[in-house]
Amino acid sequence: MSGRKPLYRKAFVFFSSPIARELVLEIKKDTLVLPRIGALREAEIIFLGQLRHHHLVKLIGYCCEDEHRLLVYEYMPRGSLESQLFRTGYSAAMPWSTRMKIALGAAKGLAFLHEADKPVIYRDFKASNILLDSDYTAKLSDFGLAKDGPEGEETHVTTRVMGTHGYAAPEYIMTGHLTTKSDVYSYGVVLLELLTGRRVVDKWLESKRGKSLVEWARPMLRDEKKLERIIDRRLEGQFPMKGALKVVMLAFKCLSHHPNPRPCMSDVVKILEPLQDFDDVFVGPFVYVAVSENGDKD
Repeated sequence: MSGRKPLYRKAFVFFSSPIARELVLEIKKDTLVLPRIGALREAEIIFLGQLRHHHLVKLIGYCCEDEHRLLVYEYMPRGSLESQLFRTGYSAAMPWSTRMKIALGAAKGLAFLHEADKPVIYRDFKASNILLDSDYTAKLSDFGLAKDGPEGEETHVTTRVMGTHGYAAPEYIMTGHLTTKSDVYSYGVVLLELLTGRRVVDKWLESKRGKSLVEWARPMLRDEKKLERIIDRRLEGQFPMKGALKVVMLAFKCLSHHPNPRPCMSDVVKILEPLQDFDDVFVGPFVYVAVSENGDKD
C-alpha cells in the first residue's frame, strides 16, 4: 500500500455474498509491534474513517486484537504510481494523457483534504502513496503521517519533521512548520516525476551531475527552449507542446523555495482540468518504419 513495505504484508481476499457480490480487498498487516507504528495506524483509521472522496482510497474496516492489527482497503489493481511510472524492461512508457489524468486525480484528492471543514495536511505525498485503479484513477493512500491543519489565527502546525527524502518542502525541513503549502511542494515533486520519468532521487543525476531531480530541473522549467530536455524521452515526442508548457510552469510554481508563491491545490485543479483533452500539435510524432527481410522499407 505504501513506501513502508517492511511493516506489513499484503493479501487479497475475495468476498462473495448477496450484498457484496464479489468484492476485492487489500489487507495491510503490521508485522512489527512498535509504539510509533500503532500511532500511525491509529491516525490512518481516524482520517480515512471520517473522510470520503473519489480520490481517496476506501478504508473498508480494521481489526485490532492483541498484537495483531489489520487494515482492510479496497483493492487497487494497478498498484502505485511509482510502480507504473518507473517500470523497467520492454514495457511501454506511460502515455501523456494517463500522466495528466493521474496528476489531476491526485490534485483533486489533496484539494479535498485542504478544503475540508477541518483542513488536513497529508504530509507524505509521494508516488508510492498514489494508488491506481484499473482505469488509472488516482487515489491517495497511507494517512499515517497526516495532521490536522492550523485553526483560527494559527498560520502553521509545528511538528517533528517526518516524510520521505526528496518530497518534503524546504521550509518544513528547516523549521518543522507545516502548512497545506508543504503538500503543494510535494505535489510539485511528483508532477516533476510525471514530466521527466525520473525518480526524485535519481542515481544518474546524483552520480553525474551531483544534483537531485528538483535541483537539476528547476532552472530549466522557465525556459521553453529546454522543454524537450525535461520531458520523458520515452514519450518519443508524443505530448502536446502548449499543454506541456503549462504543466511545466505549474510544476515551477509548486516548487517555489518559499511557500507563499505556491498555488493552492484548488487552483492546480483548475489549471489541469482543461489540459485533459488538450487539442494541440504534438512535438514529434513517432513513426515506426518496418524493414523487410531484404532491407527495403515497407
